[in-house]
Amino acid sequence: MGDINFHRHYSRNTMVRLVFLILVAGGLGYWQWDYVNQIYLQDQLTRVGWIINGTIVALFLVGMLRISISLLGYAREENAVIRFIRNQSRRPDEPLKGLPANSLMARRYRTLLELHESHTPINQNALASTLVAAESTRSSLARFVNNILILTGVFGTIVSLSIALVGASDVLENAIDASGMGMVIHGMSTALSTTITAIVCYVFFGYFHLRLSDAQTNLISGIEQVTTNYLMPKFQVQTDTVLYEFTGLIRSLQTLVAEMQKSQAAFKQTEDHIAATLEHHRDKVDSLKQDMGTITRLLRLGFRLRDDE
Repeated sequence: MGDINFHRHYSRNTMVRLVFLILVAGGLGYWQWDYVNQIYLQDQLTRVGWIINGTIVALFLVGMLRISISLLGYAREENAVIRFIRNQSRRPDEPLKGLPANSLMARRYRTLLELHESHTPINQNALASTLVAAESTRSSLARFVNNILILTGVFGTIVSLSIALVGASDVLENAIDASGMGMVIHGMSTALSTTITAIVCYVFFGYFHLRLSDAQTNLISGIEQVTTNYLMPKFQVQTDTVLYEFTGLIRSLQTLVAEMQKSQAAFKQTEDHIAATLEHHRDKVDSLKQDMGTITRLLRLGFRLRDDE
């Protein structure tokens, strides 16, 4: 990408990694289905475990859906940045050729073009801050799920331990009450299952939430680098830029003046040569007149002619 330090397919590679890990997790779940069934489905005295684990999984799936949508959007934005960079070298007169009209790169170009045409000073720092603020709102749901996901596991553990304490109190009240002991075991089992679910979901989700943040940073960095390297020199007019261009113009004028002086000297040489040639021709004509007069006089003498004949 030339001088642009930009990972071209970071979001796409993250999506491929996400699909791969989902397949691996599905394979492990199928392989250890008996263990999963024993922990989550069998011998559940209450629906508390299903409700809490279902809530954790639902939050996890909602967050992963949002991450997937964001990654797909960033993949399209990365392709737009790549195409814009290619257009700069292949078709500089059509920089938005092939770019989606609502892409971040196209909007940045149109913004700078409008500011340039309205003779408004361009503040790239303000544009960058606006872009970061706008993009941060797209990942707010993912941040919320990432922050609350582990807390749902803690909540499930607390609720399950409460159930276990209720069962323990029944056991203490009646030593031969089997249902109380079953409630204790159920509570401990539910606490274990909710903790496992929350930890697994948090680790999986946290990794891809981090990848989403990196993809966002990579995209914003690419747009700002393209703005600095390609757009700012084209649209921004600064004192240093004007002085530099004026210096280059003076150097070009100096070169032109030197060429004109050389041409003037060549013209002077040509003029002197033409004058010398005319003078030589004039001398030749005068000499020819004298020779013709001599020939005429000799002819008259030879044919004995008078001057009036």
